[in-house]
Amino acid sequence: MYEEQTLEEEEIFSGRVVKLSKLTVKLPNGRTSTREVIVHPGAVAVLAEPEPDRVILVKQFRKACETELWEIPAGKLEPNEDPDAAAKRELSEETGFSAERMERLFTFYTSPGFANEKLHVYYASELKEGEIHLDEDEFVETRLFNRQEIDRMLQMGGIEDAKTLVALLWWCGRNR
Repeated sequence: MYEEQTLEEEEIFSGRVVKLSKLTVKLPNGRTSTREVIVHPGAVAVLAEPEPDRVILVKQFRKACETELWEIPAGKLEPNEDPDAAAKRELSEETGFSAERMERLFTFYTSPGFANEKLHVYYASELKEGEIHLDEDEFVETRLFNRQEIDRMLQMGGIEDAKTLVALLWWCGRNR
């Protein structure tokens, strides 16, 4: 088994979403190296299907990418927050919907080469409409898309967000 033992950790930055650390590690061959690691609290994302063959996407500007992206509703976990509760919270905040049925589909690391963010992806159905209540620094456009629109977006490269690609490909595959 190949493991790297952390010998030293230097915190480079600590913000409200992430922490950046520089680690000195002992490699399996006995040598040492450095790793820059982003520590993230984890996140949830929800593929919501309010009616058969229609899903909800939100469009928001992502500064890191300098573009607007269509995504499934998502957000980071609060300290000690249960992912199931966070998924319900994020769905409600970004879309106004609440779900009678919520099923966890996948849990995966988003970028394990440099970050420890673990993302929990859910499927929500039997939705009830309510009011959107975004955070004060969130600006999103919410829209329903049918299967043909999603297929076209996937074929044309209109979905560039990884969590959304994973969820939509699952959705398209299960409904064929």
